[in-house]
Amino acid sequence: MLIQTRTMVVKKGFADQVIERFTQDSPMDAMEGLIDKTVMVNRKKQEDDVEEVVVVIRWRSIEDWKNWEKSDAHIQGHREKRGKPQPEYLVSVNVNMYDVKAVKEGQHKDQA
Repeated sequence: MLIQTRTMVVKKGFADQVIERFTQDSPMDAMEGLIDKTVMVNRKKQEDDVEEVVVVIRWRSIEDWKNWEKSDAHIQGHREKRGKPQPEYLVSVNVNMYDVKAVKEGQHKDQA
């Protein structure tokens, strides 16, 4: 399994726009090997003028992620954004990729 995290720091009051962007229907949703996307807002106290939104995207394998990266839909999405400035409310973005080495499920996983 491969997990990609995208941590975005945005100006206070703009977290909902990021949440909407990552929860709307997307060509990624139909990609073979996509397990799920989780969008989270950090509850821990932030600086008064920013919020942190983290998107966790789980792929069945690195090959599935690579297929997304080289797909026509993904490439076209980047072409459409080329030359356009990032939204003013976006302070920073940090992207990380993780190879999952182990998953230990809770004993009462069906009660989540």
